Amino acid sequence: MHISKKEIEVRYAETDQMGVVYHANYLVWMEVGRTGLIQDMGLNYAGMEAEGVLSPVTDVQVSYKKPLTYGDVATVHTWVEIYDGLRVQYGYEIYNQHGELAIEATSSHVCVKKENFRPISIRRKFPEWHEAYESIKKK
Repeated sequence: MHISKKEIEVRYAETDQMGVVYHANYLVWMEVGRTGLIQDMGLNYAGMEAEGVLSPVTDVQVSYKKPLTYGDVATVHTWVEIYDGLRVQYGYEIYNQHGELAIEATSSHVCVKKENFRPISIRRKFPEWHEAYESIKKK
């Protein structure tokens, strides 16, 4: 299993009135992690989208463990939790600079045709993505 790691410096604008990272910003950081993982595989979403295929989120689960605050450095760990040729579930853990777990999360995605949002088979339409997912997914 391959785990991609991306560091993010917490900016003031990402915090709320309580001085902690606003909960929705973790979703943005998960996207940063997911994009980094795709790049690690030698692929990119732009190429997929150029072929008229999108990869919308179908589900997100987040468990908040410890707040991050302005000035912290977050490290997003991202991997392929489940892949079945049609759907992909990514796993995430975000840590603070002391190695303490801030969140555990998953996001589920399916690839669809842009014009009608009908699901497509990654295995058939993008064999290079399929092979990459198979080679790095959690066993």
